[in-house]
Amino acid sequence: MIRKRVVVSGRVQGVFFRDSCRSEAIVQGVAGWVRNLPDGSVEAVFEGEPEAVARMVEWAHRGSPSAVVEAVRETEEEPEGLTAFDVR
Repeated sequence: MIRKRVVVSGRVQGVFFRDSCRSEAIVQGVAGWVRNLPDGSVEAVFEGEPEAVARMVEWAHRGSPSAVVEAVRETEEEPEGLTAFDVR
């Protein structure tokens, strides 16, 4: 079990990024959360099996179909044992 936090910048708010992220996380079996930040970026936490988390980080580099991702900042953290994926 691993945990990654990503902050995604670009045109990522108002383009269904959070909802698409939640849907993809459910498909991948990843727990965590996603939220909009005041500066226009999106922050997400992914917890799960290393391969599944890696797929979510890769997804964050593309985002939803209408998103324009310019940058993804990624950090590794200690897992908290999350069991669901929430949109905040």
